[in-house]
Amino acid sequence: MIKTAILVDGAYYKKRMLKLRGAETPEEAANTLYKYCQKHIKFGGKEECHLYRVLYYDCPPSMKKVYNPLTKTTVDLAREPLHDWNTAFLNELKSKRKFALRLGALADEQIAYSIKPETTKNLLSGAMSVDEVTMDDLALSVRQKGVDIRIGIDIVSLALRNQVEKIVLIAGDSDFVPAAKVARREGIDFVLDPIWATVKPELYEHVDGLKSFPCGLQDLSSGVWRRDEEL
Repeated sequence: MIKTAILVDGAYYKKRMLKLRGAETPEEAANTLYKYCQKHIKFGGKEECHLYRVLYYDCPPSMKKVYNPLTKTTVDLAREPLHDWNTAFLNELKSKRKFALRLGALADEQIAYSIKPETTKNLLSGAMSVDEVTMDDLALSVRQKGVDIRIGIDIVSLALRNQVEKIVLIAGDSDFVPAAKVARREGIDFVLDPIWATVKPELYEHVDGLKSFPCGLQDLSSGVWRRDEEL
């Protein structure tokens, strides 16, 4: 039995699943994550795997009030539907067996509305005027604090304490590379799951493999592959 830990970058995971599956209720989304992680245990390789724990990394939703320069009003993020959804989603995960939440914090002082890059390009080129800017052209800029460092610390801790033999990281960037190097030097089988996103070529040399599973609107237990979700 290969003792396996699954680490999930929550912000990345939610973004990918929203694109591939569409909107879900908090309960549905939590069940989707649970089933998806189970696939790494049931179909993770030739050896039989045993789940050590799923570590989920995210931040509680913001309670900040943010000024909207377009509508010239103040938006209370605590009253937005997304706040309620994220709160309910985290509560659902807390009830899942062998799930542990590792929560950082949002950089509230840096939360602000900004113009999307494509809109900025159109404005500067004269393709559109300021009067044509709508809410669709704005994005709420939010930064997380303490999430990446928690992922890195847990990877190193799991490896050095010999708590697991395999680590599956559901993420899509290269911030984890230094920790992955330590884990691999300690003999850990390190697998990256970018959920069908294309990863940078240089990441391949720092992981032992890439593995993603079906996660579209079909039943997750069916094992049916969708061509539009393949790399």
